[in-house]
Amino acid sequence: MSAKPVLVSHELCPYVQRAAIVLHEKGQAFERRDIDLARKPGWFLAVSPLGKTPVLLVGEQAIFESTVICEYLDETLLPALHPADPLQRARHRSWMEFGSAMLNNIAGFYNAADAASLAARAAELRQRFEQLEAALGDGPYFSGSQFSMVDAVFGPVLRYFEVFDRIEDFGWWAGLPRLRDWREALRWRPSVMQAARPDYAERLQAFLLARGSELSRRLAASALAA
Repeated sequence: MSAKPVLVSHELCPYVQRAAIVLHEKGQAFERRDIDLARKPGWFLAVSPLGKTPVLLVGEQAIFESTVICEYLDETLLPALHPADPLQRARHRSWMEFGSAMLNNIAGFYNAADAASLAARAAELRQRFEQLEAALGDGPYFSGSQFSMVDAVFGPVLRYFEVFDRIEDFGWWAGLPRLRDWREALRWRPSVMQAARPDYAERLQAFLLARGSELSRRLAASALAA
């Protein structure tokens, strides 16, 4: 990659974070350019047909959709983050899709309108965590000692729960030792840490408070009690 790419970003977007993680893992210098998705600039709409982040600008070319960006980076930069074996590579891509689906579960959780809905969404997330526990090996990462594209996907997914756990105990982690260890390994991976702003937790809390959801009310109550 001859020119320094530009990662067009939103400060909280988990899909941007996964692209940033891959760029950091590859040792690729890049410029990060944040935009306000509520007031999308014209230049952004010209390079993002779907009007979403991330977009990777490489010279005169624009690549959009996080999975496509990550696959491009893995094809063009070392070290490889996918397994060499085609079957294992397909398995990893399947779990990447699982991670993307979990982001929808997370959105359903923080947008739940009432206590019953919040409990149901929390139970859905617990079920997803149990599925992950069954898929994980001895760690510390998804496929053992080597950091992979699946880890890049789940770093931003699991980052949400650092804030959720401050609100109350939703019973997600009990009896899931492999998942807990994986979560900690990802939390302290330099590329994962660097993919989010230093004030990410505070900005996420502000975002959650503005939702007007059941979780918003519980977050406000926990802040008053602190």
